[in-house]
Amino acid sequence: MATGEEKPVMVVGVDESEQSTYALEWTLDRFFAPYAPNYPFKLLIIHAKPNAVSAVGLAGPGTAEVVPYVDADLKHTAARVVEKSKAICQSKSVHGATIEVFEGDARNILCEVVDKHHASLLVVGSHGYGAIKRAVLGSTSDYCAHHAHCSVMIVKKPKIKV
Repeated sequence: MATGEEKPVMVVGVDESEQSTYALEWTLDRFFAPYAPNYPFKLLIIHAKPNAVSAVGLAGPGTAEVVPYVDADLKHTAARVVEKSKAICQSKSVHGATIEVFEGDARNILCEVVDKHHASLLVVGSHGYGAIKRAVLGSTSDYCAHHAHCSVMIVKKPKIKV
């Protein structure tokens, strides 16, 4: 890579799930730690914090009173996700990652960040939902695979054989 040439951008979407943690660790182990300190990518780690009103769902009596508590909880969760992501990077001696939190639906946020930074690769974990649960909840990885303007890598945590 020529001096001064911009490194391609890799975006990793994270949440509080163990699948997300696994995807971040897997990515760092394969694309960053072996190349330290000359990483082949600029790393952006993104957490999408749901909007409190959308997290509460249907409006009804008492909804307005609940929203501040839900919002505070979502902020605490986002802070934990950021701290955990920093700790994982430090444990793998990966430095220089940018970790950001955006408010909104993870599917839209990740695709917008990809566009904004002209990312070459988006990495997301897979919750492994079945067809019905995926249809009801919506799959972030499915959505991004179809809508992100870059390659999308879906990292699946291996199922433990008993």
